[in-house]
Amino acid sequence: MQQGSVILTGRKFGPDVWQFRWSEKDRRGRRIYRKRVIGTVQQYPDAQTAREVAAAMVGHINAGSNGCRTTVEQICEHFEQRELRSGDSFRSFATVKTYRGYIRKWIKPRWGSRYLDEVKAVDVEAWLRRLPIARSSRAKIRSILSILFNHACRYELFDRNPMRFVRQGAKRRSAPNVLTAAEIKALVDHLPLRERTLVLLAAATGSRQSELFGLKWHDVDFKRGELSVIRSIVFGVVGRCKTESSQKPVPLHPLLGEALLDWRKTCKFTEADPPSMRPKLPYWRCSSR
Repeated sequence: MQQGSVILTGRKFGPDVWQFRWSEKDRRGRRIYRKRVIGTVQQYPDAQTAREVAAAMVGHINAGSNGCRTTVEQICEHFEQRELRSGDSFRSFATVKTYRGYIRKWIKPRWGSRYLDEVKAVDVEAWLRRLPIARSSRAKIRSILSILFNHACRYELFDRNPMRFVRQGAKRRSAPNVLTAAEIKALVDHLPLRERTLVLLAAATGSRQSELFGLKWHDVDFKRGELSVIRSIVFGVVGRCKTESSQKPVPLHPLLGEALLDWRKTCKFTEADPPSMRPKLPYWRCSSR
């Protein structure tokens, strides 16, 4: 990302001029030094005024004028530094981790060395169709590429988003297998108490896995028959729910309430236990505890 510098340069004929100087790298990594005249000292009598004029030029230079262009890898790094820094993002931990993963595994290897103006919608669309992954994953890659180009436009490093012309659906190839009430009953009748309770929670509330594992005993109101979903756990990290609608109270069916009370009788850790007695890590989908 270019910031450059402003210097005063003398001329053999005429008044001195202010110059904006910057450097860039070519495809082979060699550094190239460039300069552009801002104006004369008669137009801009002091350095501060010249710098203000130069600041307006930076966006156009970074966007590709006069040979200075930004690569996809550079915009990825720019985006990660400003949008995906830990503890400084409005995105959830899971979203940040997902974005970083797709950028590292798919986007940088294929497009990282390309300049932004070299990335064409038809090429991206053809590439996505060849990838041996689910349509939803292809749609996610297309979405992240679009976010990267929007980021470049926001910082005036580029002037358009070609991803809006990329056609990529996220429709499933086959319909999901939805269990009937009879099938769920047959399943829970043959499960141990812990697994039975978890399956009943998932079937009766429709909550995400991350929200189920984020539940605590004080989130369950047995008197009012409600569950308060106020947190989620993803990759062992406790955070907020994916959407605001997820945080609305969920009705607690009497059968589920009975199952939770049975499970609570066997638990070593309840809300009455002091923090030092609670387990260091909560349950996770790959946990064997």
